[in-house]
Amino acid sequence: MAWNNKLKGRVWKFGTNVDTDQILPGYAMAAPEDKLKEYALAGSAIPDFAQKVQPGDIVVAGDNFGCGSSREQAPVALKEAGVALIIAKSLARIFRRNSVNIGMPVLVADLVDQIENGQEIEVDLVTGKITLLRTGDKVQGQALAPNVLETLECGGLIAKVRRHLNPVMSE
Repeated sequence: MAWNNKLKGRVWKFGTNVDTDQILPGYAMAAPEDKLKEYALAGSAIPDFAQKVQPGDIVVAGDNFGCGSSREQAPVALKEAGVALIIAKSLARIFRRNSVNIGMPVLVADLVDQIENGQEIEVDLVTGKITLLRTGDKVQGQALAPNVLETLECGGLIAKVRRHLNPVMSE
């Protein structure tokens, strides 16, 4: 998939302290990677999320999204389910790092009180600017650091390392 720093999608709204057990319940940990999407957010306030999410949708949450255990499969499940971006007021550090490492964009912005489920937003990952398409209102998120943007552009950390180690082979 080609890199696009501007994303447009439908919002799925979650509250605060959405932990990795809600994102990917423990009983799903033994599932093969290509099946993780079937369990995405099964332990959350929207347990049928995996059946309803569409490619390009955006998760918006309050504080501390991705807290709990450091299971790497949690962001993988969201990415495999088609989630294009996670926006939260704050993210658990290890969840944020795991997300970027697999090429899943995460943005810090206080948006949860200004948005409803199903609304469409447009996000510029380079500037951090979020546009609520229904109203035209704009919210400024934290712009992503250049090294994070490069990792996302490459499709994740492994692809970025490969590019740096052997630039001719990665083209």
